[in-house]
Amino acid sequence: MSSLLTNSTAMTALQTLRSVSSQLATTQTRISTGQRVSTASDNAAYWSIATSMRADNAALSAVSDSLGLSAATVDTEYTALTSVVGDSNGGLTKLQSLLVEAKTAGIDRTKIQADITQIQQQMKSTAAAATFNGVNWLSTTTATPTTVSLVSSYSRVGSTPTTGSISLTVANYSLYTSGTSGILDTQASGVSVDNMKIGTLTDSATDQATLDTYIAQVTSAINSVASAAADLGAVKNRISTNTDFVKSLMDSVSRGVGQLVDADMNQESTRLSALQVQQQLGVQALSIANSSSQSILSLFR
Repeated sequence: MSSLLTNSTAMTALQTLRSVSSQLATTQTRISTGQRVSTASDNAAYWSIATSMRADNAALSAVSDSLGLSAATVDTEYTALTSVVGDSNGGLTKLQSLLVEAKTAGIDRTKIQADITQIQQQMKSTAAAATFNGVNWLSTTTATPTTVSLVSSYSRVGSTPTTGSISLTVANYSLYTSGTSGILDTQASGVSVDNMKIGTLTDSATDQATLDTYIAQVTSAINSVASAAADLGAVKNRISTNTDFVKSLMDSVSRGVGQLVDADMNQESTRLSALQVQQQLGVQALSIANSSSQSILSLFR
């Protein structure tokens, strides 16, 4: 029957149009944001996971920055240590050769002492200059911490976060300290690598024995500094490996989040075209349904 009060066809067309318009709005939102889950109302579980993983990625980014700072610090100290070890032109290696040369009978040891003094001053200057961002492990004071922790990793299991670190003992690398307990200023019988002098020594057996003691002291210092440099070299490699891993992990987390919440733009573009056509047809159908009530007027003419 024809009813003036109830237009079933128009109601059906209106319901269909509302559904199409809602789907179209959802599709347009996905296209504009690039995400199929952009709010908790889209998918509460996926949105919660994605939000947590983004927070983890931010923490990993901080770890990556910290590793970069740590790498620069360690590299600065490592470079200074290798310079102190030296070669035939300077450093402890040159100092050792000068002391061996000083054992030669009749040699002018005051001339050799001039070279030794310059090497001692250069090594002390190198240690003092090994500073990055206010951190110096080679020339320390009472304010220098005894141990340092370099942030190396971050992980979260459930709701429990864990931060990993590389712990270093500063005393293993200290060449000079305020308490003269460093590798180069520790004294044995009042003499250290930093203050030894040979200008007044002679060819006597006693002075020759003193030179042997000095040579042994410098040789021990070379071994200690080389060991410290090797340790920092291993730390450098570990930091480099951790840096690469953290960057790869961040990429992996980003891909995982994308798989959860990113929209398939090929699918959404196809859906958009289809819904736009359905919307146009829905408007047309509603217009036709609304016009059917006009035919009732012809019955009363």
